[in-house]
Amino acid sequence: MATTFEKERELQGEIARRVEDDLPGVDVLAVELLTPSRFCVYVDRPEGVDHALCQRVTDVLRDYLREYSIEVSSPGLDRPLRRQEHFEAALGRRVRLRTAGRKVRGEVLSAGEESVKVAASDGAETEIPYHDIVRANLIDEGA
Repeated sequence: MATTFEKERELQGEIARRVEDDLPGVDVLAVELLTPSRFCVYVDRPEGVDHALCQRVTDVLRDYLREYSIEVSSPGLDRPLRRQEHFEAALGRRVRLRTAGRKVRGEVLSAGEESVKVAASDGAETEIPYHDIVRANLIDEGA
């Protein structure tokens, strides 16, 4: 049986292809499995996310409603980060990362093709391959 992380990865791939093909300009940032029968799709686009866009994304994913409850959301202040381009946009910002074996909080130093480098508050630098990241989010500096 697939782990939650594996199921999220599978859903992420399927959903991103479908939404990004049907709704050009919409970026699927992350898919998070909230319960075994409910997931949240975080989307963004240059002109922002509104209720109408969330409804259109839900319509594109209508087939999934047989098996799942679906939430569609803007990224918010704690923006999800999963791919190289997400981390490139977060250079110099603080992030919270989780892999299967550890949690890391720190500043994004670099975003290479295969991994992100983060400096923890104690100055220790950690390189984390993207494929190991289970969750990663910006830390809202205003919080």
